[in-house]
Amino acid sequence: MRSRSEAPVVYRDRREAGRALAQALVRYEHDHPLILALPRGGVPVAAEVAARVHGDLDLVIARKIGVPSQPELAMGAVVDGPSPITVRNEDVIAMAGVTDAEFDAVRTRELAEISRRRQRYVGDRPPAKVEGRTVIVIDDGVATGATMRAALRAVRAQHPKKLVLAVPVAAADSLETLRAESDEVVCLGAHERFGAIGFFYRDFSAVPDEAVIEIMRAHPAS
Repeated sequence: MRSRSEAPVVYRDRREAGRALAQALVRYEHDHPLILALPRGGVPVAAEVAARVHGDLDLVIARKIGVPSQPELAMGAVVDGPSPITVRNEDVIAMAGVTDAEFDAVRTRELAEISRRRQRYVGDRPPAKVEGRTVIVIDDGVATGATMRAALRAVRAQHPKKLVLAVPVAAADSLETLRAESDEVVCLGAHERFGAIGFFYRDFSAVPDEAVIEIMRAHPAS
């Protein structure tokens, strides 16, 4: 992992961040890695990496499981895959007094949304094979790390040869907690005073579904 930095680099947009991240990952170009993007924001970043390192591009779709009364407050996350992986934030669950039934109900809704999004983004294209491959999981940044933790655990369960977490920016404390979930962490800027991912981009506008679909069509399954 790159050293922690308090002098932030601000990227023009996600594609510029992706090109910078690709330079830090170029050593993997001979591994024919699988690049897994967290949509939607991670997709433009990952597309630049995939092009530079000659890797395959696919999605790992994770959804926050929000507290029923405060949907923006994450009490966990769930990720698609052969056997969906769920991560619970027990502190939040206890603080909010959420029952197992309430948690499961929200999880079920988010799994349905994951299925809908995968169908929209890639249609009936089967997920890329992870087992035995070098896999690089990419997002446009890491704030709390809850969603990324779930994504990494879901990928790990599919037995990659090597699992790499790569992001342009991250909160330093959150990044440290993700070390145990991956074999390597590549981060261009880990910051003690983080705030929000959008602070590190001049253009951090939402990535529309249509852009994700277009990118994925440009990177068909091999």
